Amino acid sequence: MLKTLRYWLQRIRLRVFALYALVLALFITAVACSGSAPEAEADAEAQVGISPELVTDYIHVALAADRTAYTKHVVNRSKTLEGKDNEKGVLGIEATEGWQDTDGIPLPAQMFRLGYEIGNELSEGAFTYGLISPWYINDNHAPKSDFEQEAMDAMIESGEPFKGYQEVGGQKYFSALYPDKAVAEACVTCHNTHPVHLERYPDKEFEMGEVMGGVIINIPIEES
Repeated sequence: MLKTLRYWLQRIRLRVFALYALVLALFITAVACSGSAPEAEADAEAQVGISPELVTDYIHVALAADRTAYTKHVVNRSKTLEGKDNEKGVLGIEATEGWQDTDGIPLPAQMFRLGYEIGNELSEGAFTYGLISPWYINDNHAPKSDFEQEAMDAMIESGEPFKGYQEVGGQKYFSALYPDKAVAEACVTCHNTHPVHLERYPDKEFEMGEVMGGVIINIPIEES
């Protein structure tokens, strides 16, 4: 059982490295298509590249696949979820927020955060991604700008990704926010029973398949 767990953790870590290698390769050829630079449009036919929108779509697919695999094939197979017995669990481990102080494993949102912390180091800040939510438990997952708040409001209302351009510290970014849905019972159970969630959002109870927040991806743009 522990060999299975180690296999999945190693696989996810390798996928993080592979993802950043792919994205950095795509980023080199990415073309800014904001429509605000006529000269860029005039040169479009002479350039071979991938639009920032397509790059963020690729990143999101890879991130969503790894997170879903970890949730379904590791966390959901643990015998204990935050101190509660998991009837379908087969791995003698606990998925818990306090995994660093126990012999447990991280919750899906924590594993996701570990990934983008490693990725930020690997890419040296070439691009960023993370989780944000209007029902955040971790304060780091709150919307951090007017753009993120606007994107979150629009995405929650429509259920569709929100994409656009923003400028931060003099740097222009193409940013995309994708719906983050509850793909496993562990997602719903952990959030609905978390003390911080119960205190901050007593009237909010998530259900399977519901949007719980979003994955924000920011690609720096160099305009010619």
